[in-house]
Amino acid sequence: MAAPSTFNILMYSHDTYGLGHLRRTMAIAEHLRHRGVNILILTGSPLAGRYEIPEGIDYVRIPGMIKKTNEEYLPLSIKINARHALNIRRNIIVATAKAFQPHLFIVDKAPMGLRREVIPTLKWLKRRQPRTRTILGLRDIMDDAASTIREWREKGVYEVLDQYYSEIWVYGNQELYDPVVEYEIPDNISRKMIFTGYIPRRVPAPQAMTPIRREERLGLAEKLVVVTTGGGGDGYPLMDAYLRMLEEGGGPEHRVIFVTGPFMPRPERELVAKRAAKVKARFYHFYRRMETLMGLADAIVTMGGYNTTCEILSQGKPSLVVPREVPRLEQRIRAEVLSRQGLIEFLPWDALSPDGIREKLTRLLADPQPYKDAMARFPFTGLKIISERLGVFRQEACRADSSIDCPAPPAEPGSPVTG
Repeated sequence: MAAPSTFNILMYSHDTYGLGHLRRTMAIAEHLRHRGVNILILTGSPLAGRYEIPEGIDYVRIPGMIKKTNEEYLPLSIKINARHALNIRRNIIVATAKAFQPHLFIVDKAPMGLRREVIPTLKWLKRRQPRTRTILGLRDIMDDAASTIREWREKGVYEVLDQYYSEIWVYGNQELYDPVVEYEIPDNISRKMIFTGYIPRRVPAPQAMTPIRREERLGLAEKLVVVTTGGGGDGYPLMDAYLRMLEEGGGPEHRVIFVTGPFMPRPERELVAKRAAKVKARFYHFYRRMETLMGLADAIVTMGGYNTTCEILSQGKPSLVVPREVPRLEQRIRAEVLSRQGLIEFLPWDALSPDGIREKLTRLLADPQPYKDAMARFPFTGLKIISERLGVFRQEACRADSSIDCPAPPAEPGSPVTG
């Protein structure tokens, strides 16, 4: 058990598809680090060990699951049936909570966890550690309104939000998209909701980009476009369309770096690498310091998941977003919302083509300033508000247990972090 003088934060990230959940969790955890705070992350991501884990943060790896459909999940690596894997995950989560005894339990995105695996832990905390604050962290948009309402009613999500969560943090701006209205959230739940705003991401210092510019042999006058599809599991059509544009020619002159993501199927990934070499583009299947690579770019082409969107807006990078529309419409809705604000260029998935990319990219590279101006005005309050909530919870814990070390957390800016 951790020392009694520490304030313990347990974070859960189910990580069944892509990289966004883990990267959002890591961004929040890194910001919540203070003297006297321990943070433990429960994650199913097979890539957790590839990231730098700062002092004061550690993680417990639970068996990974891969999402096949909205309702079907299979073990990622171990050769056992799905039910057995889920039982192992559920037992590890409960055992970790009992051993770590968190003062704060933050669940990312899935109120019940994967296949209700967090419910036993929420019940145990409510029964045995009623002072523990339980937080659900939601991205700004879950899915289209009708699908979300239907799913939440069928699965009893509204009841879980009412019974087991102290607060619900929405990592978005209510003025841009209001889930209270869209998802018909009743008053007893909406009173728990705190809109933090978007979560800023680390902005690399200029000196951090110098060795990468040299490594990529990128001239100061050359324009660079980074094409990334996040985890990459469903990103091949975007990569294929962009490569066809390069193969056909006729677009704006620029250099390209492709980052497929580690979950793109190997045959597709190898095909992207082969085609990229022929058009003299660089290729990576995974890039550990993605924010530094983005820092070099003049424009970014992406599918527009929440995590990538935060990185783009934090760095003020003109971007073309081609959002996927299955299994959820979340990316499409976000792209439409941000496009109306002049923050991004938006190309619908059904309009994805070499010509469509060429037209949008030409506009981005020729006149990026309107997008940069709009992004410079965009408010980033996520980490500031989360820090304020942590301060409140630590003071509550201090009043209940005088042995806890509770210095006032330093004020943190609500703007992207440089370093």
